Formats: sequence, structure tokens, C-alpha cells
Amino acid sequence: MRIIISPAKKMNIDTDGLPPESLPQFLPEAAQLLRQLKAMSYPELKALWGCSDALAELNRSRLLHMDLHSQLTPAILSYEGIQYQYMAPAVFEYGQFDYVKEHLRILSGFYGLLRPFDGVVPYRLEMQARLAAGQSRNLYEFWGDKLCRQLCRESDFILNLASFEYSKIISAHLPKDVFFLTCGFGELKEGKLIEKGTLCKMARGEMVRFLAEHQMTQAEDIKAFDRLGYAYSEEHSSPDHYVFINTARRSI
Repeated sequence: MRIIISPAKKMNIDTDGLPPESLPQFLPEAAQLLRQLKAMSYPELKALWGCSDALAELNRSRLLHMDLHSQLTPAILSYEGIQYQYMAPAVFEYGQFDYVKEHLRILSGFYGLLRPFDGVVPYRLEMQARLAAGQSRNLYEFWGDKLCRQLCRESDFILNLASFEYSKIISAHLPKDVFFLTCGFGELKEGKLIEKGTLCKMARGEMVRFLAEHQMTQAEDIKAFDRLGYAYSEEHSSPDHYVFINTARRSI
């Protein structure tokens, strides 16, 4: 089994904790994207990122000084978004680290596909960013089926805990003999299933922690997930889409 998750916009540098164990598998492609980004003007970058002046200045400064081989942080410890806060990898036990090393993969617009202990630097480049990369019109064309082919070489069972913007780089290229299982998290309102972005991120992170704690690798076992008030709903699920409903009506 391989679990895919999205990255997070907010990243940090931590060279005092656990060291990286490898370089990203698609580092030449990342280097190509880096050269292209460095050649862009500040207004072009700000438009690409769609962010405030403060964030644009920060990320442009990072670009100008970026070295893909030094000051590296393990990917799983570098991202700081809500999903990663609920996964809480900084307090994993060794068996849980071993689990995610084997089973977890992080999708990235910049790095392509990351193993948890691949060394990364902070960057800002979402998969859906309108960047014409090389001869490609966007990053979906740039990465093509490379990421999917790599995943499918590793396993014939992919558990999708990524957002649609990231997961479609895999789902669009799946061979028929690979089982692609998506998990959805929502709540019922007037008989309709509603998904809220922040709550979904929380649940995805919590599920990765749950899977690592229980060392799960089988689809049927995933139905036991019961964190944050969620429970598996047979009624709303299908063989390739498990739905977990929040009965605790958590609020943000």
C-alpha cells in the first residue's frame, strides 16, 4: 500500500532534528523548475503565487538563495499545515516512522513525489499553479504520468488522502490493475453529505497517524478509523470511495 497526501504551503527548516535520509527522486525536474522560477520577475512570481507582498518577498528571497542540496529538512517534518499538525510526525515512535517511510508519499508541484525522509527546502509552487514549464502548458502536463508510474512500481494499492488538485495527477494515469481508494470526510446536513476543507485536512492527518499506530495495510482495516468523531458509513461508501461521517458535529 502507498498512501498519498498533499503538501502544505507553510514550510520550515529544521536541521537540528532528524536528518534527511535521501534526495528526492525527481530532483532533476525540480532543478529545471527552479531555474525557470529564478528567471521570472517579481510581478510574474507574485501573480503565479497569488499571495500577499510579504509572502511574495519571502518566497522570492528563498528562490534567489535556494540550494537543493543543502540545509535540507525531511519532507514529513518540513510541512506545517493543518494535516501535518494532526499527523504530528514529530512525536512518532520509531515503528511509526518505519511505517510512513515505507507507505507514505507526499505529492508536490515542485518536487513531484516525495518520500517522508527526502531532504527538501522551503518552496512555494502548488500543483495547480499556472506555470508553463518547458514545453508543457502547466505542471500537470510537466509531470505527466511520471509520478503515477513511480507509485505503481511500488504498489498496486494506492490510498488517496490527497486533495483533488493533487490526487488527479495520479488518478488521471492509473492502470486498470491498480486499486485506487479515496477516503472522504464529511457531515450530514438535511440528508446531504457536506465536506469542509479544514475538517478534511484534520481528518486526513489524523488518519495517517491512526494507520501508522496500527500498522495497517489492508483496505478493509481502514474502515475502523474512529478519530475526531468520525465513523465509517457503509451507506455512503463504495468499493473505491470510503466515506467517514462526523457524528460529533465538530466546529471550527
